[in-house]
This record gives sequence, structure tokens and C-alpha cells, in this order.
Amino acid sequence: MSNEHDTADLDELRARAADAIDGDDLRSMYLGVVREDGEKEYYFGNAVDESELREVAVVQLAMMTRVLATQSASSVEEIAELAAQQAESMDLQP
Repeated sequence: MSNEHDTADLDELRARAADAIDGDDLRSMYLGVVREDGEKEYYFGNAVDESELREVAVVQLAMMTRVLATQSASSVEEIAELAAQQAESMDLQP
């Protein structure tokens, strides 16, 4: 992060996220990590049946797209298009 304020915000968010995933009512979660050196990791798990998986995944993707568009002053469409292009080139392993 570029300054102390950003680091404090990230630390607070990290603590809130840890609390959120610790509950018994968790149905699905996705965590994507991009490290300072550019290394990428992801964690995806769910307790939904196969028929619900697509719907839950779409909701998670939509939430992330909306937040990123808002924070980057981009449109949802711009973020979605860029994400789709990037996803095609990624070689992520479970």
C-alpha cells in the first residue's frame, strides 16, 4: 500500500473478513489475494449443492465487480470486460 491510511484500512478489512468467515452460517466464500510481488492466490469454497453453485458464483462475481467499479471510478461493463480478458489468460490451479 502506498501510505499508512491505506495500510490501516486494509488491516481493518482483513480483521472484519476473518470474523465474517468464522461464523457457522457461511454458505460460500471467495478470497482473491494479490501479493506485492504480483503472486496471485485464490480460495473458493462453498456448502451449496451443484444446482445453486452457478447462482452463488454469479452473486459473488457481481458483488466484486460492483465494488471494484465504484472504487476505480469505472463502469461495471469496463471492469467486467477487463476481468474477462484477464481471466482468459490466467492459469490458476485449485
